[in-house]
Amino acid sequence: MPARHPAARAVRAGLALAAAAVLAGCANVPQPTPSDPWESYNRGMYAFNDTLDRAILKPIATGYETVTPRPVRTCIHNVFSNLGDVWSAVNSFVQGRGHDFVNTLGRVLFNSTMGLGGCIDVASMNGARKIPNDFGVTLGVWGFDSGPYVVLPFLGSSTVRDGVGTGVALVAPSSPTAAILTMDDIPVRNALVGLYIVDTRANLLEADRLVDQIALDKYSFIRDAYLQRRKAMVQSRRQGGEAAGEQTPGYTDSGVPDYADPDNE
Repeated sequence: MPARHPAARAVRAGLALAAAAVLAGCANVPQPTPSDPWESYNRGMYAFNDTLDRAILKPIATGYETVTPRPVRTCIHNVFSNLGDVWSAVNSFVQGRGHDFVNTLGRVLFNSTMGLGGCIDVASMNGARKIPNDFGVTLGVWGFDSGPYVVLPFLGSSTVRDGVGTGVALVAPSSPTAAILTMDDIPVRNALVGLYIVDTRANLLEADRLVDQIALDKYSFIRDAYLQRRKAMVQSRRQGGEAAGEQTPGYTDSGVPDYADPDNE
């Protein structure tokens, strides 16, 4: 019998460990947190994701961070972030936030041209800050309740509302994932999907190290931080960007973003 490829063995071992983690994490939680009524399931799924991450994704992301020069990593991350800004702009538009839509669309145009296809975030250098937005936040602005907290397989923290938003983002033509998945060249498409996953995980390594240092219960820490952030994002959009200390970014008196270079003023 031919020997299995080392990568295949690593995947099989990771899946086996993750399955064991799910079984170990499925103990019943007698008094779950009100926002987390499915805590028994969620802890099991969190253990699955965490075990799989430590066995496969985290080592790959750590190696990527080690061997890839920082300027190259920054360029790759900025290109994916620029694609994400298109989806943010769409959501700002349907939320009725015209200033955010114009500002984010300006970021995309500025970075796509002057920033060499998004490789350089020249918009942020000139005072046009990034405005994260997605369809889960849009549903919240429209009045839909977040629903219970849920840990999704492979994707991690979410809520019922955000899970719907994630599903829409996977098929919406203007989302970054859909833009990649619709490519006809299968090898290039798969390479970009893999690079997108590795880039996303690599940019979480520092946060991961911080959580390891300060959190007594990583599951509760991640859950509470996620729910607080999502709540603040929805409230800030409902209240015109004033909640949670958020300020309307980069607007001039004329109501349009200011992309002027301060060094030339």
